[in-house]
Amino acid sequence: MSGDFEGLVAAVTGGASGIGAAIAAELARGGAQVAVLDLHTEDVAPPLVGFRCDVADDASVRAAIQGTVDRFGGLDIVVNNAGVGAQGTVADNPDEEWQRVLDINVIGMVRVTRAALPHLRASRAAAVVNTCSVAATAGLPQRALYSTTKGAVLSLTQAMAADHLREGIRVNCVNPGTADTPWVGRLLDSAADPAAERAALEARQPHGRLVTADEVAGAVAYLASPRAGSTTGVALAVDGGMQALRLRPAGQ
Repeated sequence: MSGDFEGLVAAVTGGASGIGAAIAAELARGGAQVAVLDLHTEDVAPPLVGFRCDVADDASVRAAIQGTVDRFGGLDIVVNNAGVGAQGTVADNPDEEWQRVLDINVIGMVRVTRAALPHLRASRAAAVVNTCSVAATAGLPQRALYSTTKGAVLSLTQAMAADHLREGIRVNCVNPGTADTPWVGRLLDSAADPAAERAALEARQPHGRLVTADEVAGAVAYLASPRAGSTTGVALAVDGGMQALRLRPAGQ
C-alpha cells in the first residue's frame, strides 16, 4: 500500500509491541506520519514518534492526542488497538477485574475516539479502526470477560460508524483469530505443556496456524486507507477461517 497514506497522520494505541507495532510500521511504510500511543514508548524508533498514553485515564489520552496534533499538524487515522487479555469463566474473575478490563478494552476506545473527533472532523480522509476479535462472534472457552469486551467493541464500532458517517468519518474493526502475540506467548509459556497448547490453538483455526501480526496490520491498513472509502461499519475477519468455515478434520 505504498503511498496510500502520504500526507496523513495516524495515531495507534498500544503501538509499541505486538499487533500494534506491526500496524504502526505498516502505516509508516505507506507514507503516514505515525504517533505511537502506549504506556511504554522508550523503544519507539523513528520514523515513529512515541507519546505516553494510558487509555484508562482521560487526561492522559487527551494529552497524547493533543501532542500528536501539535507535532504533526492534524490527525486523520485512529487505530484503537490498546487492550488487555483475560482468562476464565463468568465465575472466575472478581468485579474489580471485570471493571478493569472493560475500562481498558472498551471505554479506552471511547476516550481515544472522543478526544480525536474534533480533529477527525477536519480531515479529508478520516478513519477509525478498532481491534476487535473472533471472540466477539464465536464462543471460546475460558474467555468470558475478554469476549464480553470484544462483543462490546463490535457493537461500538457499528454504532460509531452510524453516528459519524455523515461527518466524513469511517469506522471499522478487524477481528483477528488467535494471533502470535506476546500475550499469547505468555499464555503458552504458563501452560503445563506449551507445545501441546500451541498445537491445539493452531488446530482450532482452519488454516492450521496462528495469525501473524503483519496479517492483521495489512487488514487495518486497508480499512484505514482512502481506497476503502465506501467501507464502514464492517468487521473484517483475519482468522484463517475460524469464524466462517467448518472443515472436516485433516485427512478425511
